[in-house]
Amino acid sequence: MAQNLSDYELRQSPDQPPPLQSFTSKRLWIVAALLLVAAGLAYYLFNRSPTVPDTETTTPKPAAADSTAAGRNPSAVTLPPIEQSDGLVRKLVSELSKNPTVAAWLATDDLIRNFTVVVSNITAEESPGVHVSQMRPKARFQIIERNGQMTIDPRSYQRYTPIASAVGALDPEGCARLYATLKPLMEKAHRDLGYNNSFDATFESAIVKLLSTPTLKDPVRVVPHGIGYAFEDSRLEALSPAQKHLLRFGPANAQVVQQALRNIAVAVGIPRERLPK
Repeated sequence: MAQNLSDYELRQSPDQPPPLQSFTSKRLWIVAALLLVAAGLAYYLFNRSPTVPDTETTTPKPAAADSTAAGRNPSAVTLPPIEQSDGLVRKLVSELSKNPTVAAWLATDDLIRNFTVVVSNITAEESPGVHVSQMRPKARFQIIERNGQMTIDPRSYQRYTPIASAVGALDPEGCARLYATLKPLMEKAHRDLGYNNSFDATFESAIVKLLSTPTLKDPVRVVPHGIGYAFEDSRLEALSPAQKHLLRFGPANAQVVQQALRNIAVAVGIPRERLPK
């Protein structure tokens, strides 16, 4: 018997994660707007006021001669202060993708800050932000109940197919150029969140976290928990919020997202040996 249910979290993680550790990485890129998308759509508001003043308007420069560094061909644009950057971000991202899912994210405000806080949350094993709630699937989460056992209805996975398609269609090299162009703004937003390490390290850690999400096979059993459901398998329930969101994409959609993230990671210079197999 199929049941329609509100699209709540399978389970909210009550404990706060340990502080973010420092990571060493090559230069990375931006397209984690799709990382947000891939992570699922939960709630965490960016509410910290800037603590580091904006630098002078900056024109990004190509990276040094290191042939392995990513983002060596930034667009020749002048970066505005972060508070005035939404127009430029919309222009550059819309040139990279015309997908309606990406356009929905671009319709929001504070794009750089929203993007940065969601990536940081994924790394810190916190649920990503409300900033992409407009991309939340309209269809309801469904389960199937047979003989006293409840499983996720595979039709629920179809809600995430447009999101997975948007991620899968991204051009890795274009994403690398976008990262190189906007990185100074992302670094500032990252500092404003209170981090002392580079945004590069945080971004790489977020990609690794999502690529570490296991591949499931149907049927996926769930059990009632509060107003929602939890995974019956305690190993799945112990995953981070972002990983559990990705599981809800379904096996096929999750694999599309993970392959796209892997391609992008390689394109931007993350060594293959640092990526989960």
